[in-house]
Amino acid sequence: MKSIKPESDNMTLEQLIDTILNGNLVLLLLAAFIIISIFLGVRIVPQSEKFVVERFGRLRSVLGPGINFVIPFLDRVRHKISVLERQLPTAHQDAITSDNVLVQVETSVFYRIIEPEKTVYRIRDVDAAIATTVAGIVRSGIGEMELDEVQSNRQHLISRIKTQVADAVDDWGIEVTRAEILDVNLDQATRDAMLQQLNAERARRAQVTEAEGTKRAVELNAEAELYAAEQLAKARRIGADAEAYATQVVAAAIKENGIEAAQYQVALKQVEALVAVGQGEGKQTVLLPANALDVFGDAFKMLKGGK
Repeated sequence: MKSIKPESDNMTLEQLIDTILNGNLVLLLLAAFIIISIFLGVRIVPQSEKFVVERFGRLRSVLGPGINFVIPFLDRVRHKISVLERQLPTAHQDAITSDNVLVQVETSVFYRIIEPEKTVYRIRDVDAAIATTVAGIVRSGIGEMELDEVQSNRQHLISRIKTQVADAVDDWGIEVTRAEILDVNLDQATRDAMLQQLNAERARRAQVTEAEGTKRAVELNAEAELYAAEQLAKARRIGADAEAYATQVVAAAIKENGIEAAQYQVALKQVEALVAVGQGEGKQTVLLPANALDVFGDAFKMLKGGK
């Protein structure tokens, strides 16, 4: 009896499990299906990405950031595209200017994908396509410019590259945000020739500056001499005016006082002349006329009113 009891208990447990499985198997399968459907039907898209959804191999929709719902088992996320700005690897391409100078241009392009459905289904290698487009536009643009224009008008060339690249990649759902020309390199022979030209230009400018300085110095010297001549003429004119005025005064005095005024003026001039002779430098011996003292006497006598 004790050995039969465990067998009866075992049979009861197996029957219980079979009963539970048979009765709730449909519910378990239904719950699993619901969980899987929810898992497959809900898509959470990060802010920096967009998801391209296909249904039976065809484009169904593009999921934006946040929570999105799709039909389970029918819709599948085939592509996860980042919408962050990207930078192409720095590219080097050779170009020839309109004056036949070979230059090597170093460029860099920044872009971002704004329409993933176009990028996925219209172009295979985005980076390679943009790099090839930029290379062609750079060669075309530099080929229409001289070397000096390439060096001095780089911003115009950058703007042109950006505009043309943007037009070329518009069908790919791409936006070109920036295009930069990092450097324009020349071969050694061209550098040496440009250095010689630069040195010659510097020498020419130095000669021009020196010539202009000499010319200016001559002009200033001539202006100074002209100014001195004008001032001397002005001084002579003033002296002549003063002498004329003095003569008029003397003439008026003679007219009013007669011959005595004339004699007084003559005696005064003689006295001034004798004083000047006596003040001469290096004159140890002074020769005077015999009537020199008479001159002084006559002058004093006229001052007293005598004859």
